[in-house]
Amino acid sequence: MNRKEIVTRVAGGIHGSMATVKVKPHRRIGAGARTLVVTGSKKHAGYQAGRHLLRGVAAQAASSSNQAGSEPRVAIVGATGAVGQEFLELLDERDFPLKELKLLASARSAGKTMKFQGQDLVVEELKEDSFGDVDIALFSAGGGISKKFGPLASDAGAVVVDNSSAFRMTEGVPLVIPEINAEAMRGVSWRERTGGIIANPNCSTIIALMAVTPLHREAGVRRMVVSTYQAASGAGQAAMDELVLQTKEALEGKEVTKDIFPFQYAFNLFSHNSPMQDNGYNEEELKMVKETKKIWSYDDVSITATCIRVPVIRAHAESINLEFDRPLSEERARELLSGSPGVTISDDRAANSFPTPLDASYKDDVLVGRIRRDISREDQNGLDLFVCGDQIRKGAALNAVQIAELLLDQ
Repeated sequence: MNRKEIVTRVAGGIHGSMATVKVKPHRRIGAGARTLVVTGSKKHAGYQAGRHLLRGVAAQAASSSNQAGSEPRVAIVGATGAVGQEFLELLDERDFPLKELKLLASARSAGKTMKFQGQDLVVEELKEDSFGDVDIALFSAGGGISKKFGPLASDAGAVVVDNSSAFRMTEGVPLVIPEINAEAMRGVSWRERTGGIIANPNCSTIIALMAVTPLHREAGVRRMVVSTYQAASGAGQAAMDELVLQTKEALEGKEVTKDIFPFQYAFNLFSHNSPMQDNGYNEEELKMVKETKKIWSYDDVSITATCIRVPVIRAHAESINLEFDRPLSEERARELLSGSPGVTISDDRAANSFPTPLDASYKDDVLVGRIRRDISREDQNGLDLFVCGDQIRKGAALNAVQIAELLLDQ
């Protein structure tokens, strides 16, 4: 599949009949486009839960300066972070049509410049009035920033595509993986300037469901057991930098720097650093449980997860055991996955070659291998998989840009 073309299933949802929709390549930003502006964040001032659902509050009568044109004016919130930088690269790679591009980040990043298509773009501070001339806002600056500024952007008329957990489980806010449930965002339009919020799922959820959903559609997943091996990138650029530094320090016999995690990260692994809950699960594990059911619009599935942080830079790996309602052979599973957009099979038993985080890094597709029957069962209703996906790309920035691409035709 051409990386500049999204192919997704829409008409019937996860369990119904499917139709194919293509978002075609678009031209790059014109020579006369404005400078990118990056803004920063203020202290979180609170958020009224449920205030913004699928549609944002309609903006007040707009002046001619903030009316939507033939191509969207896009803002990146958190532009200087790892995902924000990936947004820039993907908008360029995928020829996303832009009338204007505004980069927003924290006050400490204001004044920095970033390269986009050969131009130096100035980073400005994020403010409450940053969105009057924005049609689509890509957010990746953390939940607190999203909770404060996401509703403000929506009120100003922009469609927000949010990469944090702030709105994922909010009733009425679409939680979207374009290849899986694009129909959930049907009716959201950037051209009407009525705003809205669309949530990007958690990275581990995206990577797992890219592989599991085609099988679920065929045989119905009854139970899913997931163990994740998550890269430093999921904790941001600072965690990636600290892993590199710790590796150097450890090899030199020095005491390692521990500013991001309380544990040594290099040559070690540990339970995911998200908050632990009373039931013994951490937040990351429960995200996978809850988000899967919302994306599938399907509650009749049992899910358990164990999430581990491993000393890998930017691609997650996941071991997945599946129990189905109906029999599903290895051969049929490979056939289904080989025809699934955004999935590449890496499953060479003879060469003992299967997905690795290095192979998945900087790739758009999720790699799937170790496809085998669950021999603990006497029937044909169980399979095991091993998947790897780039956490920054498909696990975050790419998924959000694909959502923005779908918005272009709505």
